[in-house]
Amino acid sequence: MSSFFSEGMVLQRSSQVSVWGYAEAGAEVKVDWRGQAYAAHAEANGRWQVELPTGSAGGPYALSIRSGSDYKQIEEVWVGEVWLCSGQSNMELPMGRVAPRYPEEMAGTNNPGLRYFEVPKTFRFEGPDSLLREGQWQKVDAQSIGEIAAVPYFFAAALYRHYQVPVGLINASLGGSPVEAWMSEEALRPFPTHHQELKEYQQAGKIAAIEAENRFNRDDWYRRVNREDPGLQGAAAWHTGQGDDWTSFEVPGYWSAPEGGLPNGSAWFRRSLVLPADFDASQSAELNLGRIVDADSVWINGHFVGTTGYQYPPRWYEVPAGVLQAGQNTLVVRIINESGRGGFVADKSYYLLAGGDTLSLEGDWQWRRGAQLPPKKGEIFVRWKPGGLYNAMIAPLQPYRFKGVIWYQGESNVSRAEEYYELFPAMIKDWRSAWDEADFPFLFVQLANLNAPCAEPCESGMARLRDAQASALALPNTAMAVAYDVGEWNDIHPLNKRDVSERLALGARKVAYKEDVLHSGPTLQKVARKKNRLVLTYSCVGEQLLAKDGTPGGFALAGADGVFVNARAKIKGKKVHVWAPGIEAPRYLRYAWADNPDKANLYNSEQLPALPFSIELIDKGFKRY
Repeated sequence: MSSFFSEGMVLQRSSQVSVWGYAEAGAEVKVDWRGQAYAAHAEANGRWQVELPTGSAGGPYALSIRSGSDYKQIEEVWVGEVWLCSGQSNMELPMGRVAPRYPEEMAGTNNPGLRYFEVPKTFRFEGPDSLLREGQWQKVDAQSIGEIAAVPYFFAAALYRHYQVPVGLINASLGGSPVEAWMSEEALRPFPTHHQELKEYQQAGKIAAIEAENRFNRDDWYRRVNREDPGLQGAAAWHTGQGDDWTSFEVPGYWSAPEGGLPNGSAWFRRSLVLPADFDASQSAELNLGRIVDADSVWINGHFVGTTGYQYPPRWYEVPAGVLQAGQNTLVVRIINESGRGGFVADKSYYLLAGGDTLSLEGDWQWRRGAQLPPKKGEIFVRWKPGGLYNAMIAPLQPYRFKGVIWYQGESNVSRAEEYYELFPAMIKDWRSAWDEADFPFLFVQLANLNAPCAEPCESGMARLRDAQASALALPNTAMAVAYDVGEWNDIHPLNKRDVSERLALGARKVAYKEDVLHSGPTLQKVARKKNRLVLTYSCVGEQLLAKDGTPGGFALAGADGVFVNARAKIKGKKVHVWAPGIEAPRYLRYAWADNPDKANLYNSEQLPALPFSIELIDKGFKRY
């Protein structure tokens, strides 16, 4: 049987659920559940399956399976709500990565009603797999919370608070994955480029050859970095911060290649730390180095403190007792940068917390170049190729019964946003077909804000991708959590996961549990002309429209020439009037249309942000533009 048939599992309440596995062909399999006996015979390929009525929420119960001399007893089986969680890194990001924002969750979580199963991260191209061979259900408590994905956790916690029934989370996510990786071969057929790529990766030996080349290029580049870095050579190693050949460097900031030099490789940075004379050296300390591009290694007074291998995780290092001392200390950071700009990301926290005092680490450091290399050759990430994740991480879950899906993905499709209009709804339909449920609830997160804001209207791949996501709301039983107001301009993995999850939970209450709740932000319904002004009518308003921080912003208008300018707006009752000086005959209208729409501030009475849009006005209304 698959590994999710194990202790701590959750079955969907008030349902007929499937329990299945493999035995000898023709063998009888007996299943005992809540005082009732069920039986099935294994088919020619060995697969057997029984259907069980789960009844009302509760537990723990026992589930036993017997075939001949083989016997499996599963203890602590719960009946409640099961949700499948999927997508890319923002769906798999663990609570440990957002810990500073939620210290109370990290310290005191003990929710016996929540269970979490993480699907092993793997891929397969030669057809759907039928079993999960690894993984286990986890209790959500103070010992495990750091490993539990943040978005699923806060989503489940919100549901549990409201319904007081066990909640089981099955998380099948993989960082960096594009939507086509999560689609079956049948669903990919209408997309010839992706389908052909799937067929290519079914060829014998192709994956092994690509991974061998990736490994060689990666290892060779890093060998060169270490071999050609003078800071690693002999007694003169730079990790102690000694020597005079260091020049000034402002942190946060990025280094540049010297004239005629190569841009990537390694660089060393040092900073003096002066602690008070009464500092207690027997205490440990906390070092926060914000975010660094790409990899770093850290020393204090020549003692190794920690390392992080890629650019996205925040740098939180514990400095062991005895490493720091009263008076003068030296902090040294070696950074390896594979491509682009290397250094310290702006608008992050850089400090040392020692002896109850916080010492800022921003400002003047010193640095020197290590190895100077061309950019590392790009890798082919086989795990992200079409169909691979569906076959290995989704197909084996079928037909395990769940209430619905929460989905957070799209960043990896931004450069191909136009095809997302077709790919994303095709994926939703694909999964519904696989489970033979034409309309199970499917809730998704619209991409958060990212990158520096634009002062003037600008084109945006992220805005286009958000619009493609919103277009999937045309499918039944879907809901979208808007997130352009809870991201971070300098981090694709924003810390605020609670707001995202609670917006998803509102969508679940509306779509999955049929409650009469306001689950969406203001949604454009009608546009009327009033001379050179446009009068916008919204649904999902609640009691009133609100503009946080004063006057509504984030609107842009264009005439027939399609050149957008920032527009002015005013709330009148439950409508918004929009106009722009110089635009006498508005033809195009946008709202929150940017990678980082920092001026968009329209909300409803439930503090949910208005949905972004880009429209062209036509005789009988408007259409997407």
